[in-house]
Amino acid sequence: MDLSISEISDKNTWEEFLAGIKEKTFLQSWNWGEFQKKMGNSTQGGSASGGKIWRLGIYEERNLIAAILVSKVVAKRGIFLLLQHGPNVKNERSNIKNQIMAVLLGKLKEIGKEEKVDFIRIAPLFDDSKENLKIFQDLGFHKSPMHANAYEATWKLDISVSAEEILKNMRKTTRYLIRQAEKNPEISIETSINFRDLNLYFDLNRQVAKRQNFTPFSEEYIKNEFNSFINDNEVLLLFGKYKNELAAAAMVIFWQGIGFYHQAASLSKFAKLSIPYLLQWEAIKEAKKRGCILYDFWGFTDPEKYPKHPWAGPTLFKMGFGGFAKEHIKTQDFPLSKKYCLIYIFEQIRKIKRGF
Repeated sequence: MDLSISEISDKNTWEEFLAGIKEKTFLQSWNWGEFQKKMGNSTQGGSASGGKIWRLGIYEERNLIAAILVSKVVAKRGIFLLLQHGPNVKNERSNIKNQIMAVLLGKLKEIGKEEKVDFIRIAPLFDDSKENLKIFQDLGFHKSPMHANAYEATWKLDISVSAEEILKNMRKTTRYLIRQAEKNPEISIETSINFRDLNLYFDLNRQVAKRQNFTPFSEEYIKNEFNSFINDNEVLLLFGKYKNELAAAAMVIFWQGIGFYHQAASLSKFAKLSIPYLLQWEAIKEAKKRGCILYDFWGFTDPEKYPKHPWAGPTLFKMGFGGFAKEHIKTQDFPLSKKYCLIYIFEQIRKIKRGF
């Protein structure tokens, strides 16, 4: 089978192809590519997007069978090509993913040479199986010391059923806490698409980051994310308040029938009021109103296997709403320079310090 690869420059072509893909996230959307370009060379969590992207299409004769968004990342520790949650493969057939990855790797090596990058990092949405892992091992990839700023496992909820059915399938405690918060007249959930209201989220996030001692996404990062999706009405801010004081907030992305719970923060002093539960429920109902059939809670770790993992607590919260886990093969790296060995050691140490 002869496959070819070329860049896609038309938004409709890109989005229409992805509409036919079942397993996907907005990290492969056209607007996420625009977000990556907006980030330019600004820093985020010790790394920086170089502002250069490639939207690659892989063709069998003239038929588009796979697509992948590639971003160049410039960081202090090194320069690399980042592929988050792709490639997106249409009508998977026996051995087709092997051939697609082989052709894609050839193209990535060409780009890597031109851009003088140190390695390639890919977090695909391929099921976590020996067969899929072998595809990458046979090509010379190996497990990355860090995930690619995107989940390798997530918790999902089918919201194609009625709201009553969703409530019925929740953990009893979660359903009770939602009902209690709904009955409290001093609790309110407000929504906004106003850019200025991002400042409310930033104030809350700074307080949470200080208390929990972590580095949050930068304000520039969140502003650019919001701006990249607002023109297509694909983003919404939700604020949970108690006596008009901000207690919890979230930013949800709605894309191609899926609601993504991507950014969130809440204050512990209001924990007994269960405001995040009600806020999450309102986000789920909003996703249903927009015609979504799936809600992606964005990030999962098994709390029984890894009770000390930083995500264990948030995962238990998400699991209370019902749903199912979806696990993918781990992030893979392909070295392109000798410098990668030092990068690997640096990231391994950082991973240990962060408790992952």
